[in-house]
Amino acid sequence: MRQTLAREVSNLIERGRDRQLRLAVTGLSRAGKTAFLTSLVHQLRHAGLEARLDLLPAAREGRLLGAQRIAQADLGIPRFPYDQALAALDAEPPRWPDPTRGISELRLRIRYRPERHGLLAGFASDSATLTLDLFDYPGEWLLDLPLLEHDYLSWCERQQASLSPARRELASDWLAAIDALDPAASADEARLAGIAEHYAGYLRAAREAGFADLQPGRFLLPGDLDGAPVLQFFPLPGVGEADRARLEALPEDSVYRTLARRFAYYQQHVVKPFYREHFRRFDRQIVLVDVLGALNAGPERFEDLSRALATLMKSFDYGKRSLLTRLFAPRIDRLAIAATKADHVTPEQHGKLVALLEALLAEPIKDLRYADIPVRALSLASLRATEVHEVSQQGTRIPALRGTDLAGEAHLVFPGEVPARLPRADFWARQGFSFTAFRPLPRASRGDGLPHIRLDAALDWLIGDKLT
Repeated sequence: MRQTLAREVSNLIERGRDRQLRLAVTGLSRAGKTAFLTSLVHQLRHAGLEARLDLLPAAREGRLLGAQRIAQADLGIPRFPYDQALAALDAEPPRWPDPTRGISELRLRIRYRPERHGLLAGFASDSATLTLDLFDYPGEWLLDLPLLEHDYLSWCERQQASLSPARRELASDWLAAIDALDPAASADEARLAGIAEHYAGYLRAAREAGFADLQPGRFLLPGDLDGAPVLQFFPLPGVGEADRARLEALPEDSVYRTLARRFAYYQQHVVKPFYREHFRRFDRQIVLVDVLGALNAGPERFEDLSRALATLMKSFDYGKRSLLTRLFAPRIDRLAIAATKADHVTPEQHGKLVALLEALLAEPIKDLRYADIPVRALSLASLRATEVHEVSQQGTRIPALRGTDLAGEAHLVFPGEVPARLPRADFWARQGFSFTAFRPLPRASRGDGLPHIRLDAALDWLIGDKLT
């Protein structure tokens, strides 16, 4: 108890001195959170050595001395598996780190030399430190935050509205299982568990098909809740607000009331603690978006990603910070939105990739800028998987990418042009974009830096102002 209190007091003092930042690395499943965190830690650990951080002024000017991993604040949360992720990248052949399957945390102490200006330069400290807390969690769980805006009936309506023809096909087993279910009948526990498993199977199939807007997220990655009754619920098709009075008057043991009770329990005991204990405490945030994967998957999946991200970003608390809000009610005061896997398109397409990202999140970005929250969109590759080449075709030099796919086959490709605005029907009709999933580039030796694209630009935006 005494150690916990001392740790909290120490954190409070550091936050008051503005020497501690909590960074949320946010993204849906397969957006590249684990790769981003692995590369970020590696670059800061190797600053001034083999790391290439030219777009971060503190590194470019030789003031960034490096970083060390130190004991994290919350000893009840697993440490982010940095060493295991690095071992995967150094394997033969190299492979991507395992995806996140639970909450993890990592604390870095960054050491740097402050800038020296004017008459007070002689009084500047030789070095200073910044404590950076990094948090990782499954993207699937992130999808649950918007559930807090619903009750069970309104959630049923939303899920029904999302059942497009493609989704209906994927959900055929669940829809068949629920077809004869009477909301007024007495609940049969075994039957509800079976239908819930069919619903979870539909969500898993939809994820594999490229859909992103999938709830509840714990159905995709249950963790320690696997098999618990709290995960044995599902939306009821065909019910709506007009049915509210009739449905809420049903007996407690009815199907409807049982499902509604489990939904409310899920909100109160799974979603709210996750939000309260983690997301309300962040100072800075980066949202990672797999725009290229959505382009590859087609128009319905692309629109689905846009809808999921717009809904999700309403769940975060953005606002200007004063000393009091920093100490007692922290809010996210700076945001980066990054299109990942930029190395899967040729360099002249990167500007279009950023423009497409801004179009995809146009409404959330407008709201943030109206609220005067600094926000920056960029494209990056946390870990490079390709090298840039040129090929000659009828006397014209054409940019191309060379890489090795996940099966070990070498490719030299031009993946196509990225649209600079939201794709129209003619883009999808000609199937104008397709990229290959590549394995990470191998390092010549373990002493070499991890190659990246614009990770240093993201670092500058997220923490650069604290390294002055």
